[in-house]
Parts: sequence; structure tokens; C-alpha cells
Amino acid sequence: MSWRKITFIIVALIVLLGGSAALSKLFVSMKPEPSRRPEMEIKRFVKTETIKYENISSSVERPGRVVSSSEVTLVSEASGKIEKGEVTLRKGESFKKGQLLAEIYKDEVELALKARKSRYLTTITTMLPDLRVDYPNQFDAYMNFFNAIDIDEELPVLPSVSDEKLKIFLSSRNVLSEYYGIQQDEKRLSRHSLYAPFNGAFTQVNFEVGAYVNTGGQIAKMIQTDQLEIEVLIPVEQSRWIKIGDKAKVYSKNKVSVKSGKVVRKANYVDPESQSRSIFVNIQNSINDELLMGEYNSVEFPGQIIKSAMEIPRSAIMNSNEVFTVVDGKLKKREIEIIKVNETTLIFNGIEEGQKVVVEPLINVQENSPVGIFGEEQPSEKPQGGSRQGQGNTKTKEKAEA
Repeated sequence: MSWRKITFIIVALIVLLGGSAALSKLFVSMKPEPSRRPEMEIKRFVKTETIKYENISSSVERPGRVVSSSEVTLVSEASGKIEKGEVTLRKGESFKKGQLLAEIYKDEVELALKARKSRYLTTITTMLPDLRVDYPNQFDAYMNFFNAIDIDEELPVLPSVSDEKLKIFLSSRNVLSEYYGIQQDEKRLSRHSLYAPFNGAFTQVNFEVGAYVNTGGQIAKMIQTDQLEIEVLIPVEQSRWIKIGDKAKVYSKNKVSVKSGKVVRKANYVDPESQSRSIFVNIQNSINDELLMGEYNSVEFPGQIIKSAMEIPRSAIMNSNEVFTVVDGKLKKREIEIIKVNETTLIFNGIEEGQKVVVEPLINVQENSPVGIFGEEQPSEKPQGGSRQGQGNTKTKEKAEA
């Protein structure tokens, strides 16, 4: 094929394509333009509350773990074999205050003390005749002291010694040194008997009856069960509203029973993991409604009175401290002063009373957008701007009329 024919074909194709494009533009220009609806602003309806400040008592409720107010280790102050007391030395066993928990073998120590008291009686007996002659005014006092001594009981109180010569006389006869030596042995003997310091129970037992224990040996661990505490972790920003001495309510898991408590301590440190502060509430345990160590209960703190404030949902807050108010049918942003943040609400002030504050979250809205207020005006059946919600309501009504 010659170059002349090829050129002719190319030129024909270009003309054909150009003519098609020209005809397409002509047909498009001949099509009538569709009518456009005038743009109209969408009017939203929001929930508001009128700002009115008053005194608010904002409570704080948090779960807490029950702990014993006293956890004590029962330590032996003497060495020897453990003998049975008034309660069974077993884990979980309960006891009353003043009961004998256990005894460390003391027969030899007890006999040695009785022998020393007998020798002391002999010492006083040999001293009394000289005392009658040299210090007749003191004879009756020491005679009564002699008669009051019982080998099976603790020594009575020694008559006071104010005269220097009498003091020298008693010291030379070993009356004073023996008296205080016997008192020391009585203290040593008392360490062989272990009594309960409170109403409680054993949580751990390391030595049972019949075992030999050395001085300083840890026989058992025990807790006080009639006086308990609940440790409650409170966020730092809320803990400042709770004071030592405040009353608190302790609820059971099903919130059927309620106990009264009192704040006794506040930790002066913050838990690094939870960033919370420990508040300790003391409660009186009872048999009818017993609390058990280790369980969790809900604790409600009444909190302090906050003056001249208002409470709204936290969801209504933007950018940490901003809210929407409605002024002349339009949204206006205002900054507030947040006083206290609760779990779902917050307490604030900082805006003039009488204004309308929006108390619901708004999405994709801007300041100065037109709004209506629920309760003051009703949304029209055919809402301006053709909102989807309004169209749906209109269609439903048309179907109902059909």
C-alpha cells in the first residue's frame, strides 16, 4: 500500500472522530438544565437545661476490699514445748479476747519462782525484829506486807521508803534487791502463757500443740474479726472531697444489707499502677451480718457540700472544658470551670445563671448553627433542609393515611 493511501485513511479517521465529538457537545447543550432546589439551613433540635446554681452534695461510690484492722503474729517469748490452751491451735479457729491460746512449758520456771519467794519470806522474817527496835513506825507496814505475800500469787506492793537510813537498812538485808528480782522472774513466767489480745481467728499456724519452739519463734498469725477495715481506691482528683472522720455506707454485694463506717485513714501516697489513693473505712462486724476478710463490698462516701454549682452529663463537654449554649436560636461555645468530675457527670460553674446549656453530645455541628429546643418548640413534619429523620416521619405518616 502506498504512503498516499495510508495518509488518506489517517486523515479520514481524524475527521470522523472530530465530527463525533462535535455532535456529542451539540446534543448535550440542547438538553434542558434540571431545576435546583434552593439551599436551606438544617435546623437541629437539642436538649437543654437552664443554668441554676445550688448547693450540691456529690457522693462517691467505689468497691473496696475488706481487711482486718489488726493482723498480729503470735511469737513465743520463751523456749519449750507448746501445751494446749483454751482454744484449738489450728488455722481458721476463732477465739475471744483474753482466752489462753497456748502455753509454753513452765513447770520448772514456776517452781524456781516459788522457791525464791520462800527464801524472801525468810529474809523478811529475820529482818522484822531489828525493824521493830530501830524503826518502830515502819514495823506495822512491813508486817502487813509480810502477811500479804502468797507464794502462788504475785508479790504485793512494797511499802514506800522515804527515810534514807531505812533504805540503807533494807538494802543491807537484801530486801529491796530480792523484791525486784522476784518481780523480774514473775514477768519471765508470764511470758510462758499466751493470751488473745482481741476477738479474732488464726489465719496461719506454724507450730501445733506438742511441738518445741525457741524464743522468738512465730507460732501463728491471727487477725481481729470484730473490727474490720475496707480499703477503697479513690482517684486522686476525687479523694480530696473525702475527709478523715467522714461517715460512709458499706453495701453488700447484692446491696441488701447496709453497714455504717467511718473514714479513719487516708494514704499519703498514690498507687503507681491505678493512680489512685487508698481510703480506709473502719466498720464494726456483727454475727448477724458478718463481713469476711478478703471480700469486696461497695462503699459510698457522702462527700462535701459544693456551693453554687450545677451538675450535667460528662458527654456534653467538648475540649475538656467547653459546652454549647443556645442564644437567640443559635449554638454558642462557652468555657466552664469544672469543680468535680464523677463517673458519668461533672459539677461546674462559670456561666451566668439563666442561660440554656446543651446537655447531650452533638456531632458534626459548628458554632452559630441554628437549633431548636425540645419542649419549647416542636419539630415540623417536613423539616427544613430535608433532614433524614424528618423525611422518615413524613413517609410513615403518608403510609398511615393511605
